[in-house]
Amino acid sequence: MDGYVITVWFVRILFLALLYLFLWAVARVLLRDLRAASRGPAELGRLVVVASPRGEPQPGYAFPLDAVTTVGRDVNNGIVVDDPFASSEHAVLTYRGRTWYVEDLGSTNGTFVNGVQLSGIGPLGFGDELQVGEVRFRLDRGRE
Repeated sequence: MDGYVITVWFVRILFLALLYLFLWAVARVLLRDLRAASRGPAELGRLVVVASPRGEPQPGYAFPLDAVTTVGRDVNNGIVVDDPFASSEHAVLTYRGRTWYVEDLGSTNGTFVNGVQLSGIGPLGFGDELQVGEVRFRLDRGRE
C-alpha cells in the first residue's frame, strides 16, 4: 500500500475515535445533569427558630426558604408565625444574586436583624438573627 493511503486511513480512524470520545463526554454530562435534577432542587437557605416564647413554632424547627418567602400571622405566608406581636404580612425574604434580603412590610412592631430595627430593605447574612414579633430565627445555609 501507498504511504498516502495509509495516512488517510489513519486520519479517518483518528477522526472517528475523537468523534466517539466527544459523544461519550456529552452523554456523560447529560446523565450527570439528569441525576442532579432528579434529586430535586437544593435549598437556598432555611430559617431555624431560635426562640419562641409562646411555643409555636417550636424552637429548633427549620423552615426551608424559597427565593421569595413571606413571614407573618396570615396562613397564606410561606412561614406562619403564631404570635400576637407579628403582623398578618410582617416581612418578606428575597434571594437576589447570592445574598438574602429582608424587607419589613409596614408591620406595627417592626422587624429586627441582630437586635437592630430594620427600616426598608436590608441584607441578611448566614448566621444573622431575624426577629418577627417575639419569635427569633437564625438564617442558615440550605441542605444540598
